[in-house]
Amino acid sequence: MRMRNVVIFSAAVLAGALGGSMVGPRPAEAVAREMIELQRDVTTLLQGQKDLTSQITQEHTGMRTIVDQTNSSIGKLEGTMGSLQKSVQDVQANSGARLDTMSTQVQGLSDNLEEIKSRLGKLNQQLVDLQNSIQNIDAKISGGTAAPATANPTASTSSPAVGPGPGAPSADTLYSNGLRDITSGKYDLARSEFQDYLKFYGDTDLASNAQFYLGEISYKQKQYDDAVAAYERVLTNYPKSFKLAPARLRKGMALIELGQKTAAVRELREVVRRYPGTEEDRQARAKLKELGVAVSATR
Repeated sequence: MRMRNVVIFSAAVLAGALGGSMVGPRPAEAVAREMIELQRDVTTLLQGQKDLTSQITQEHTGMRTIVDQTNSSIGKLEGTMGSLQKSVQDVQANSGARLDTMSTQVQGLSDNLEEIKSRLGKLNQQLVDLQNSIQNIDAKISGGTAAPATANPTASTSSPAVGPGPGAPSADTLYSNGLRDITSGKYDLARSEFQDYLKFYGDTDLASNAQFYLGEISYKQKQYDDAVAAYERVLTNYPKSFKLAPARLRKGMALIELGQKTAAVRELREVVRRYPGTEEDRQARAKLKELGVAVSATR
């Protein structure tokens, strides 16, 4: 288009020059000089047009290269973001699994601590009873009365449970193995070990814990009916258990999974009522809020 305008302009100038020569005669030398200058101007204009076209082409090529490089960079960035997002998701999934494992391990340590405290309490009571018996014996000796030969000051303080047969695992071994296997996800093996613990050592301080973990195994395997039954045995058979609060909370959670919302809400409210200020209380309140129900029943 620009080239066409230049040609039209040149033709107009040439026509004007010719017209001027026709109107009034001019020297031939002057006309020739003007023609040469006009041709030089036209040549300059054409060269300028060519240079401008070349520059525009170069700039267009450069811009196209930049656009292509930008698109390539965006593609690489999208790929990197996708990989990063997947990595974050993997980290979150692995973190959840590790937190679950750590929670179980911490729970096992807590159980062991409670067991140690219970044993220390019993030993302390036995020492007190033994001291009282010694004092009684000393008093009888000082009074001239001999103590009965069959006296056993510690016999009344504990009733030894009937243990397993020869070669069977000890209580500590069964319980520790059960905790290890439930932590590592070997649920069937852990179930067998905790069942054996209840069979052979059902009257020990950790029997209620073993029963609780049977409920946990069923819950993790999505056997929610069995889980509810196992938690209920903790509540019914072990009224002094350390696991009463978590058993009632987990029973409520299992009932939610079974779609029994009314019964679940009742259990969660019992947790809030019976165990205020505990971690179970906090979790029960959060779950009730999630279910959209009040913490306590209205009258």
